[in-house]
Amino acid sequence: MARVVSLFLPTWSTDRFRRRAGDAAPPAETPFVLVGREGNRRAVVALDAAAYAAGLRIGMAATKAQVLVKDLILYDANPAEDAEALERLAVWALRFSPIVAPDPPNGLVIEATGADHLHGGEATMLYCLVGRLAMSGVAARAAVADTWGAAHALARYVARASTVASPGHGPTVLADLPLESLRIQGPTAAALRTLGFDRVGDLLAQPRAPLTLRFGPELGRRIDQALGDLAEPIEPVRPPDLIEVSRAFAEPIGAAETIARYIEKLVVQLCERLEERGLGARRLDLICRRVDNDMQAVQVGMAMPVRDVKRLTRLLCDKIETIAPGFGIEMMTLAATVAEPFGHKQAVSSLIEETVADVSDLVDTLMNRVGERAIYRFAPVASDVPERSVCRVPAMSADTGAGWPGHWPRPSRLLPRPEPVETVALLPDHPPVSFTWRGIRRRVRRADGPERVFGEWWTRDAELVAVRDYFRIEDDAGERYWLYRAGDGEDSSTGSHRWFVHGVFG
Repeated sequence: MARVVSLFLPTWSTDRFRRRAGDAAPPAETPFVLVGREGNRRAVVALDAAAYAAGLRIGMAATKAQVLVKDLILYDANPAEDAEALERLAVWALRFSPIVAPDPPNGLVIEATGADHLHGGEATMLYCLVGRLAMSGVAARAAVADTWGAAHALARYVARASTVASPGHGPTVLADLPLESLRIQGPTAAALRTLGFDRVGDLLAQPRAPLTLRFGPELGRRIDQALGDLAEPIEPVRPPDLIEVSRAFAEPIGAAETIARYIEKLVVQLCERLEERGLGARRLDLICRRVDNDMQAVQVGMAMPVRDVKRLTRLLCDKIETIAPGFGIEMMTLAATVAEPFGHKQAVSSLIEETVADVSDLVDTLMNRVGERAIYRFAPVASDVPERSVCRVPAMSADTGAGWPGHWPRPSRLLPRPEPVETVALLPDHPPVSFTWRGIRRRVRRADGPERVFGEWWTRDAELVAVRDYFRIEDDAGERYWLYRAGDGEDSSTGSHRWFVHGVFG
């Protein structure tokens, strides 16, 4: 089933203006609008959140806006630059899916079928998409649904940062939305309201013929597109420097074996192009255009730059079952949407140096099956606070040479968060005599400590005097635990003096 993401940028023009202006941009709390010429008058064509909260609206005369809002900041709009920037944003979004297109004037449409698993699922993909734009100073809302029309409506008329409609949702997700969510013209929506139609659900219950007779075919076309009864192809954006190869077929193909054979031929051609530029592929997009103008896309990622024909062919062929050829595929296009310099490795004799096993092929296979975010390794961080001394990094990232402190042993298993325990212990420096954890009382046979860990005062003021005293504990059954007391055992300002289990030794 097709899944489409609609990305809505409600303040795209003003956000882009602020990013370009840098420190000279108007403050975020100051109402700010962009104006353009509509006929013989100057009107508001874009506004920021502060101007919208002040009661200004798009289409309002610039002179009226200045009267309504004191000290309003106005600049001339530049729709051509906004469109060019939206095109560049669509190229950036190719990292999420191979089929991305601008949805003017303030949005993108993304074909997410078969690509969401690389980003941890649809909800995580929307979270990353909206979050990355927010960190860049661009407000965004996103929705995923079965059709472009439904996703477009949910992104713009549901007041949430991200909305995920369940697959096969049907018309129910649109029923309570306003008429404008169908992408119909303002006069048409106004005329429908005059007849008593307020919501999309009111239209869906009506016979189509009278509506078409009165309002023309556009209304019915938009309803059919939103419901998925009428196809709405997405023409993907292609950057000029993209490395890609394509193959058109005189007769449409559909058998899995035939698709696999031509995938290998395209990979060979693409690797030749990559070799000419000294690059390796980090992400490949295979787009299959069917005879009905529908496009099926496959996206695979690699942990490191790869130019190996067999590996790339196998990764792509593993996804053939996700391609629905329909009545046949008339064109296949393979593109390296992410390519990086390819480093050559010098062959070293085993008499001089032991060869290191290359697990990148295994990592690539797992990554494309369970998602890129699910494959990682732990790396040390320069921090004495245990829960801050580790982070997740990509599985094949370079080793920085950093290590964990070696003067005190660390447990093989660190709990996600410290768990409180009941203890019997003498203050201030003695280990527990016994402790109760998860309903089981354990007597302590041996203990070593304390290891004092101080708070990181530069992180927050509350840690200025905070300390923890860690002990390595062994119970009667031979199990070893990592316990700590919050505080130094004397001064209550250093901690609560409660005990916690923070890890288990293997």
